[in-house]
Amino acid sequence: MARDPRQLVGEAGWVPAPELLREVSRSTLRSWVAAGRLVRLEPGVLALPVAAGDWRVRVAAALHGREAVASHATALALWELTDHPPGPVHVTVDLGKSGRGSPGVVVHRAADAYADRRRVDGLAISAVERAVVDTWGRPALLPRVQVRAAAITAVRQRLCSPRELRYELARNTRLPGRAELAELVGLLADGCRSELEIWGCLQVLRAPDMPAFVQQRPVTVGGETFLLDAACEESMLAVEMDGAAWHGSRAQRESDIRRDALVATVGWQTLRFSYRRMTGSPEACRQDVRAVHAGRLRLLRGDGVR
Repeated sequence: MARDPRQLVGEAGWVPAPELLREVSRSTLRSWVAAGRLVRLEPGVLALPVAAGDWRVRVAAALHGREAVASHATALALWELTDHPPGPVHVTVDLGKSGRGSPGVVVHRAADAYADRRRVDGLAISAVERAVVDTWGRPALLPRVQVRAAAITAVRQRLCSPRELRYELARNTRLPGRAELAELVGLLADGCRSELEIWGCLQVLRAPDMPAFVQQRPVTVGGETFLLDAACEESMLAVEMDGAAWHGSRAQRESDIRRDALVATVGWQTLRFSYRRMTGSPEACRQDVRAVHAGRLRLLRGDGVR
């Protein structure tokens, strides 16, 4: 009875050649490759044709039997911070290892790449902060706007911290575009957790003649803790920056109303700005903040209050 390579390879879609050779002869294996029923992904690694184009299969095959980690944009995709871009998968080996790649695989070399590995879905992979910095330095792999979004999401989801990003950045003093990434890391360290918060921080809250704000200020009310997007301690004024996607639903609006009412019971007044208003009329937003801040100071100090 003729053997079927699909049954022998299994659901993973790829298999080391020695495993197949325990089931079929070397000549059968060669005939399957010649007939296109199997594809050689790496020396000693075979895949079904339907799986050979899957980037996850290619990176698993590239890592098999070697001290290497998935890295750069491939690591960001495995961390589910970006989609994998078209083209090759990227792996990194230590400096003393060979940097020779194979079709569809780019091999980089870096110090302590394998020693610093993490694990995702059973695969050795670069830490998030290392993958962000490595990919940032090679914008041809992935546009920096996507790497930027990946860094923000990683910090928001606590996959890495601004401190870890800063440490990794410090190890790469010649990184192309380093100043721009350093600015982003600084804003993340200050508490910004979205592009809107970053934009609002730079264009509205840190403009000249504005009161001092801190980001992600915790406020606890009745056993619940809320994080204020931006908070001015002097006037107990909170500024919330509402992205359309997150705050557009009725349920979220009701949650926001409840939250604002609860923090008001411990003295905080909340100003909310929509994405459209903040990005379209930043000066009007600044005027509102200054006016409410001044009114709050008069109220808290009892100036002119009967």
